Amino acid sequence: MTIADDLHETFLTQSLSEQQLAELMAVGDEITITEGDELFREGQPSDYMWILLAGRVELSRNNNVLGTMATPGRWAGGLRAWEGADGTANYTATARCVEDGRMFRVPSEDLGRLVEEWFPFGKHLMIGVYQTVRTFEQTARQRASLVALGTLSAGMAHELNNPAAASLRAVEALRENCDKMLLSLGKLGEKAITAEQSLELTRLRRELIGRPSPDIGAMAMMEREDAIGGWLERQGMAHPWAAAPVLAAAGADLDWLQDLDRGVGRDALVPAVEWVAATAGMASLLNELTDTTTRISQLVGAVRAYSQMDREPLQKVDVREGIDNTLTMLSAKLNDVTVERRFGADVPAVDAYPGELNQVWTNLLDNAIDAMDGSGTLTVATRVDGNAIVVDITDTGHGIDPSLTARVFDPFFTTKDVGKGTGLGLDITRRIVVDRHGGQITFDSQPGSTTASVRLPI
Repeated sequence: MTIADDLHETFLTQSLSEQQLAELMAVGDEITITEGDELFREGQPSDYMWILLAGRVELSRNNNVLGTMATPGRWAGGLRAWEGADGTANYTATARCVEDGRMFRVPSEDLGRLVEEWFPFGKHLMIGVYQTVRTFEQTARQRASLVALGTLSAGMAHELNNPAAASLRAVEALRENCDKMLLSLGKLGEKAITAEQSLELTRLRRELIGRPSPDIGAMAMMEREDAIGGWLERQGMAHPWAAAPVLAAAGADLDWLQDLDRGVGRDALVPAVEWVAATAGMASLLNELTDTTTRISQLVGAVRAYSQMDREPLQKVDVREGIDNTLTMLSAKLNDVTVERRFGADVPAVDAYPGELNQVWTNLLDNAIDAMDGSGTLTVATRVDGNAIVVDITDTGHGIDPSLTARVFDPFFTTKDVGKGTGLGLDITRRIVVDRHGGQITFDSQPGSTTASVRLPI
């Protein structure tokens, strides 16, 4: 049989006229395929439409078989025919021959041109359906991404606001303490203290600043403040109760105050106490600024690690780090949630796309938190199982209805209230885990305990 006979007998092309069939054969070519041959691979440009003439071809993604082409006339690919010369559509599966045969291959560009010449209405209809579906899916996915971005942005704004506000308060307090310190230095100058008194004052201040923060409890601290304030009041200090908490927090007691009295003399005692209190307050505020700016730096670092800025897409990934960064991003939703980390010490790094994996952790953790209505226990565990690592995310929420378990990965399916979910989170998660990383994702759910298990090959 000739190629023309084959095409005449296949259901796909049997209705073409002799002229149309000749034009199709002029742009296409016959390919002999043998068992094991790979015809095209998922992710490559869909530059050809492949029509089966004889044999059998298997379509798969990451070694998971999606279907088999065994009937002459079955076809695959050619998606760029509906996008034009600058199309970007790729093959959505990998085709491999499992039984010797033949294929007829037509370039997508020529396919689109011929269909437009033969069936202009059909070509426009096909393009409209194809583009509408792609646009709808892209818009829905963008909306899902924006919803996730909004959730993360709100969480980060909340987390950054606390240390930022604390830093501003500390800066304002530092300004006030600087004024007090300069004023007290002026008063000390007026008392004309000697060099020996100045050295003793400096020694006592350093000794006080170097003391560890007292850990004596709230009641004992209040008693110490009362004792210091009363003693300063008896020495004639105008505002003793402003200095008493600062001195008590720094570790001062009556013995230290009496040493200061003897060291600088009664005339210079009050400005000396004011100066020491101002410097102690400044040291405390500087420590607070260090803590708050460090927290801001850590949050920025978490954002950078989460978004994987300045990094290559495929790299060695420690999933524990990604999960920790994601929990940081979602911390605003974890106020009443107890997080238990059960990370295996022997879990190795895996070859993966970290930014995409972080999207997986975001979807699964956010769903778990929502399932608990923001209150409960969230357990994240990692372990090694054979040649793969497994991440288990367990929540104590209401669980998934058994009748709906089989549909959780369906696009646009959601169990959340209207306006709270797009139904794409788990679809995207499945695509990343299964299609991009060759892994598996499963759910085991019952009321009070739902576990999402992600398995990634090492």
